[in-house]
Amino acid sequence: MLCQALLRFGQKLVRRRKLWQPLAEDEQARSLNTLDLVALGVSYTVDISVYFLAGEVVRDQAGPATVICFLVAGLSSVLAGLCYAEFGVRVPHSGSSYLYTYVTVGELGAFVTGWNLILSFVAYIAVVIRAWTLALNNLFRNQISQILHGSISSHVSHIFAEILGFFVVGPMFLLMELLTRNVRQLSLVTKGFTLVNLLVVSFVIISGFIKGNVHNWKLTEEDYIQAGLNDTSSLGPLGSGGFVPFGFQGILRGSATCFYAFIGFEYIVAKVKKAKNPHRSIPMGIVISLLICVLVYFGVSAALTLMMPYYQLQPGSTLPEIFLHIGWAPAYYIVAFGFFCSLSDSFLGYMFPISQAIYMMAEDRLLFPVLARIETGSYAPMAATVIFGIIGAIMAFFLGLTNLLDLMSVGALLDYSLVAFCVLIVRYQPEGKNGGNEAQVQEENGGNEAQVQEENGGNEAQVQEESGPAAEKLTLQALFFPGSPTPTPLSGRVVYVCSSLLALLLTLLCLVLAHWPGLLSGDPGPITVDVLLLVLITGITGVIWRQPQNSTRLPFKVPALPLLPLLSIFVNVCLMMQMTAATWAQLGVWMLIGFAIYLSYGIWHSLVP
Repeated sequence: MLCQALLRFGQKLVRRRKLWQPLAEDEQARSLNTLDLVALGVSYTVDISVYFLAGEVVRDQAGPATVICFLVAGLSSVLAGLCYAEFGVRVPHSGSSYLYTYVTVGELGAFVTGWNLILSFVAYIAVVIRAWTLALNNLFRNQISQILHGSISSHVSHIFAEILGFFVVGPMFLLMELLTRNVRQLSLVTKGFTLVNLLVVSFVIISGFIKGNVHNWKLTEEDYIQAGLNDTSSLGPLGSGGFVPFGFQGILRGSATCFYAFIGFEYIVAKVKKAKNPHRSIPMGIVISLLICVLVYFGVSAALTLMMPYYQLQPGSTLPEIFLHIGWAPAYYIVAFGFFCSLSDSFLGYMFPISQAIYMMAEDRLLFPVLARIETGSYAPMAATVIFGIIGAIMAFFLGLTNLLDLMSVGALLDYSLVAFCVLIVRYQPEGKNGGNEAQVQEENGGNEAQVQEENGGNEAQVQEESGPAAEKLTLQALFFPGSPTPTPLSGRVVYVCSSLLALLLTLLCLVLAHWPGLLSGDPGPITVDVLLLVLITGITGVIWRQPQNSTRLPFKVPALPLLPLLSIFVNVCLMMQMTAATWAQLGVWMLIGFAIYLSYGIWHSLVP
């Protein structure tokens, strides 16, 4: 009895969702072409982060090498974007990584993905609230912060002064979001803000190459002494000078924080139902928008570090303040206005993705159905808007800006790793399993009885196939020389197990590389462990490579399988290992809350049979 109960419990964790055929009338609403999707991805990616993210990374993490950090983070995002692009054409339904995981690896993986997706968006709300205070402070030349920390802080503690700032901005932020939700003209306003934002960013990049000084990329100890920072010979937290003052470790740490900048390409996937030709425009929109954003962030970080020595940046410094350093006071207000427009752009549309993710999970009954209640005439669950907006405001008060950025990044990196894992799984499965459109899409008019009969018939056929005389046997020769040119249930299970082992081994390798000192100094201990792990990874990768792939024709497929998804997982895990213990503790608390909800409610009320 106990074994049967555990078996049923395990089957609930891996049950997969079936997809319904999209309604025919939805085709009439398709109006977005590739250019529209590229513009959408750029507008959501080149957002408020371009005004403060580089400053957060430059001062204490990477120095001038921040330009490399954005390239590394961009590479990781492009790899993840390719995996999203394949799922965008394989599963042309709105739902992002949550839906992709649900139809591939099952319910538990989908809940983890969706819950982390919600974490990323809630942390983004907190980032926007904090950025509001920075933007208002910039517009008034830091007079707001001086008043708060001067007249108010002289009577109450510094903590209560910060509380006052958040209570002024936070409720206004949520109130305006609720009031403007039904205004259809917001799309035009958003495009206007995006255009202003791109013009201001272009101005910043051009100014950096005009007023920049290459010497700021080659700072030495003498420069620190002349600046009055000669209290320590080792320069302490200022690094060792040069282009990479904090070393290779600083580049990795900065790349993990910079990854936050490229999360916006998921918004393209959310528009799959409105794309004219989603099989072609979705992958092209993702890749092109990411490449544009990599160039933009590279240019902004280069301009920032060329115009101002990295050690003169202060925590919370924003892009407009750089122009005060070079003596361009009018440019300060121009860039501050661009910061405010970018913030307004993010504010007007920040709740749509989180609303959609929560709505889908609540509709599947993995979350409480009250979160899926929809306001009349709107497509956004209002209960979710209020509840998670308040959570975001609380996080904005208790967590610093860098902590919020890291929390967003670690949640997104975990989701992107799961999507890459799903691509690795689905490409080696037999036709009609784990994401194959033809077998997963069910006709709406078939009725529940026909659906049950079809599922029962499929299960009987699968049992007969596996137990029949032609059933395969797992041998060492079959691992490297499969007998079938097309995927079989056995080869699919081999890939599933090998992919899981690879994910574990890659995590161990990243742990050793990140937290075992002595590797570069020639210590035989970590070198031996790394070599053993690399041998195992290479051997298991060879086993996957030898398995037959699904021959389903798709407009886009991830190239160089299985190497590219594995490279994406490796880079993502490497960046996750750079996060602080506090970030992992915060993620652990969030996941504990999520698992408590899922195990007490979601697993028992899920609509997936």
